[in-house]
This record gives sequence, structure tokens and C-alpha cells, in this order.
Amino acid sequence: MAKFKFDDRALKKAVAQGVQKMASDLTKALNGLTAQYQGRPLEEIKPQIQRVWAKHSGGSITDPELTTFAQQIHDGGRVVVRMK
Repeated sequence: MAKFKFDDRALKKAVAQGVQKMASDLTKALNGLTAQYQGRPLEEIKPQIQRVWAKHSGGSITDPELTTFAQQIHDGGRVVVRMK
């Protein structure tokens, strides 16, 4: 019978790389909204952020983060997504 050895360090590294890739993809996609939504009302920007977030993460975004990103896009600034 073959023995299975679980490599916890390799798993953690793979997960961290996946999370970093997702954060990078989200950052790129959210910054792509700036050209079209800069200067637009936050209530118009927020649903677009939610759509992009769900597409790239499969989850939802909290309201404080949503508002912060919407304001950054409204102001023409750069969005940076960091995962904890």
C-alpha cells in the first residue's frame, strides 16, 4: 500500500499564489472600469464593481470596500486589491 504524505508548506504556497493571482486579476479588471466610469455617480459605479468582483472571485465585496473602490474609480485613481 502506498503512503501518502501531506505537504502542508506546498499547499500553503499554492494557495497564496492563487490568492495573489486573483488579487492581481481583480486589480486589473477594476482599473479597467476607470475609463468608462470616472466622474460618474458612485451608485452607477458600484454595480459594475460588484459584477467584476463576482466574476473574478466568485464571491461578494463588503460595502466599505465597494464604496472605497467606487470613489477611487470616480476620482480617476488607481484601485489596488490586496487579499489577507
